[in-house]
Amino acid sequence: MKKHIPNLLTCLNLFSGCIAVLMALQGNIQVVTICVFASGIFDFFDGMVARLLHVKSPIGKELDSLADMVSFGFLPGTIMFTLLTKVFPDGSLLPYLGYIITVFSALRLAKFNLDERQTSDFIGLNTPMNTFYVLSLPYIAEKYPQLVLNPIVLIVSILLTSYLLVSEIRLFSMKFSSMDWKTNKFRFIFLILTLILFIVGQFMALPIILVLYFLLSALHFNKKNDLV
Repeated sequence: MKKHIPNLLTCLNLFSGCIAVLMALQGNIQVVTICVFASGIFDFFDGMVARLLHVKSPIGKELDSLADMVSFGFLPGTIMFTLLTKVFPDGSLLPYLGYIITVFSALRLAKFNLDERQTSDFIGLNTPMNTFYVLSLPYIAEKYPQLVLNPIVLIVSILLTSYLLVSEIRLFSMKFSSMDWKTNKFRFIFLILTLILFIVGQFMALPIILVLYFLLSALHFNKKNDLV
């Protein structure tokens, strides 16, 4: 029975992602947000539970990627599609550019499954973090529509995030092998600053948090290389 628990969590990730896609098309960003957070929680705990129960399996790994493809690949593409439909007139094909993110998310997930360098950290932006950034855009658009609902801003976001997904930039993961401060200093700093920024700015702070993630990752790996 216990071997099915991680896969159940992964399926719940997929289920939440499916609902989020439908809600995004209906413009219900509040429900999308709840579903994204739910998918993120299920995605975080399925691997952890599999390790704790010693029931890791090849099918679990494949199922995880398939679930992530919907929750953190198809969903951000759909959110971007809905934003672009507000910018371009009816009948335009340009909103479909949003699904470039979906294509590069698929490439990212396929690369991750085969890249043995990414067992403990990431090379390239991970899909959940990218999804949270894209999710922030409708919230920012509510307050600053002239800033977000701009074709140049949206297309640049698509191209930049798509590049980052498959880039060779090293980023730390939130997998703690120990709670030692010296080893995990930049992870702890990231968690603390993320909490503060989110409390202060909520979803408006997510682009800043993404930049912070890149900066602290660079510091983390520079220090790590100095110690080698």
